[in-house]
Amino acid sequence: MSRRLRSDIHKRLESAVLEVFSESDFHKANIRAIARKAGVSFSTIYNYYDSKEGLLFAFLDIWLGELTDRITDHLQGLEDLKEKLRKVFWVQLDYYERNPQVGRIMFMTLPLKTWMADDTFQQKKMINLFLDVLRQGQEEGMLNPNVRAGVLLDFMHGLVQRSFFMWISRGRKESLAGQANVLFEMVWRAISNPED
Repeated sequence: MSRRLRSDIHKRLESAVLEVFSESDFHKANIRAIARKAGVSFSTIYNYYDSKEGLLFAFLDIWLGELTDRITDHLQGLEDLKEKLRKVFWVQLDYYERNPQVGRIMFMTLPLKTWMADDTFQQKKMINLFLDVLRQGQEEGMLNPNVRAGVLLDFMHGLVQRSFFMWISRGRKESLAGQANVLFEMVWRAISNPED
């Protein structure tokens, strides 16, 4: 997107993208429905985004950028590795509890193969932030040194994803973030250095 949308149009478009993609099957969601809900023309969207995938990926990049910024803010001043990881885990669950439409899109409606083909899937800033903390833990002997830091990250992310869609499936009866400490203690036991 080389030009920027006016702020009011961007907000309406964001709301429409959230609604359409979180409530529809990805393949049934279309630009016309988004344009109608946002109150913008079909051609206006195509002037800024080349496809429905491009439109969605641009917003996912923004939303995950916001999550990365929240994680960065919450890590300020924390020195203890376990508490850093606990905070990262909690912030993710809290973010998806507060933004369930984003979680539905990412974890339930978006075909992963489609997103993986786009650069926005990489989320290098967020992933490098996580990997730096995990590698630090391995170097300090606190985390399992026998697997790549990426495997530890996959384990944590897998639990976040599974926790989210089961929270949705079970009707969102309890707080998702309220389960963070119990779940994190299980994660910690799994990723800790087995020699300790």
